[in-house]
Amino acid sequence: MKRILLVLAVVLIGSLGVVTAATAAGRQAMETVSSASQPEPDPPQDVAPVAKVSYSPAAGSDSTNPTATATATVREGKFDEVALTGPKGKPVKGSFNSEHTEWTAAGPLAYGTTYTWSGSAVGTDGKSAPVNGSFSTLSPATTVRGTLNIGDGRTVGVAAPVRIQFNGHVADRAAVEHALSVSTSVPVEGSWGWLPDEGGGSRVDWRPKQYWPSGTTVTVKAELFGVAYGQGAYGAANVTSTFEIGRAQIVKADVNSHRMIVMRDGSQIADFPASYGLGSDPNRNTRSGIHVVSEKFTDKRMVSQQYNYDTVEQWAVRISNNGEFIHANPASAAAQGSDNVTHGCVNLSIDNAKAYYDTALYGDPVEVTGTPVQLSARDGDIWDWTLSWDQWKKLSAL
Repeated sequence: MKRILLVLAVVLIGSLGVVTAATAAGRQAMETVSSASQPEPDPPQDVAPVAKVSYSPAAGSDSTNPTATATATVREGKFDEVALTGPKGKPVKGSFNSEHTEWTAAGPLAYGTTYTWSGSAVGTDGKSAPVNGSFSTLSPATTVRGTLNIGDGRTVGVAAPVRIQFNGHVADRAAVEHALSVSTSVPVEGSWGWLPDEGGGSRVDWRPKQYWPSGTTVTVKAELFGVAYGQGAYGAANVTSTFEIGRAQIVKADVNSHRMIVMRDGSQIADFPASYGLGSDPNRNTRSGIHVVSEKFTDKRMVSQQYNYDTVEQWAVRISNNGEFIHANPASAAAQGSDNVTHGCVNLSIDNAKAYYDTALYGDPVEVTGTPVQLSARDGDIWDWTLSWDQWKKLSAL
């Protein structure tokens, strides 16, 4: 019996050892499986900065109008520095807003040019974001320049039109007219009118409904740069001028009176004996209508193959582009004040012509009356006042 119990004890202890060993092995296997099921963590990666920079014009644009405002804007951050450079690294002037979240270029850009952004911004997370990219402006097939007839600081007469002469054709007249403005120190009603192309290109005049008020300050702005004229042409440059309207001097020239009256600010200041164009020859009639003084010469050569003369006359004031002047002519002295014998000009004595010459301004009106032939567009240059106000307004493209 003791032997049997001893054997059983040995067997039981051995069994317990096997169970214990199996339990330990199982635990180790479970730990091994559990350990194998947990993946290794990925190495830490960089997080993109929260600051976002945007551009206008959009980066990569290749046909931007140079009048477009170039702006860089950042969200969720502020700019450290911003630069916009053109060819050869030439910087474009510009400035930040008060929060340093926007940078805006000052003034227009140039045609056919690539501009490049550079700099940096710092986000609210403290991370830096680059300012980069580029855009290009459009390249016109041609550029057309406009020139104003009245320069800064000049004083002109009350019938002076404002004229912009273009050195090429303007196809889209409405687009150009939208870019033009006339402002005055006192209210003045007026309108632009497009005339037939002449002088190498298109031309447009601004005429008041009635003569300018004396003493008016006039500012003309033609914001033409970047304006599409049509047919691939664009405006070459902006032009502007500020000038004054002088005293209201008006010549009253009734050919049948054989006199030339000069009125200034409503009062008569001169009454000169005169001779006008020969009435029996329509080609020699002085044209009736509102002429405008355009230029003057101390000595002016006058030539006519039709009437076989070539002479130099003194104190010549041009009043139309068809050969009509107010000038001295001693050869017609006997007819001045009594008969009309000229080839269309207004003839005065030397002293009277000089006296008038000294007072004449560009833009002074000369109102000729009493002849059957009217001043018209075919007489050239300034014929703006030959049209009624309703007729003139129809010449506008708007």
